[in-house]
Amino acid sequence: MESYSALRHKLNLLDDIPYTPDWSAAADFLDIIVNHCLSEKPSTIVECSSGLTSLMLARCCEINHFGKVYSLEDGKVYAENTRDFIRKYQLNEYASIFHSPLTTVNLNGSDFMWYSLEALPERTIEMLVIDGPNGFLQKNSRYPALPLLYEKLSDNCTIFLDDAARDDEKEIVELWRQQFPSLVHQYVETERGCSILKIDRSE
Repeated sequence: MESYSALRHKLNLLDDIPYTPDWSAAADFLDIIVNHCLSEKPSTIVECSSGLTSLMLARCCEINHFGKVYSLEDGKVYAENTRDFIRKYQLNEYASIFHSPLTTVNLNGSDFMWYSLEALPERTIEMLVIDGPNGFLQKNSRYPALPLLYEKLSDNCTIFLDDAARDDEKEIVELWRQQFPSLVHQYVETERGCSILKIDRSE
């Protein structure tokens, strides 16, 4: 918890936070996405999974007086737990946490289990944070994010992929770059690795 201290003070999240050692994003990844949100002030933020990231990004939107977080969470208990923290910090205006059960989608001839998108509103996404679903579910578990959401991304969207040091995530990034040539990729050496991809459709 000590590694989160600076962020908690920066965002005035000094009561309990939804932290679990095995599942919460590392502090250095959170620092990257928090700084981006505060500086770029995205209007629509979508994240794959929920928890500490949801709370911190919602607080950023409150500080900005702008923007909203939409979180896709396959675990019903996890979704409700995150909602409790959003309510506790009175951030309901800045975050919606959806229980989005995993459903089967077929992409390029392969089946994947991925979040249901039924609850996600029709909005242009300016920031996308990918920290789920869990890698143990299937190979390249997070690959569907871009094939399914790409057409919803703004022309200057920034995408953040956590756990990017893992072999699956490295392969996912390469698959994305082949499929979507407009992606520009930067790898940041964090505790678990962070891939930052920007959409550039300007040409």
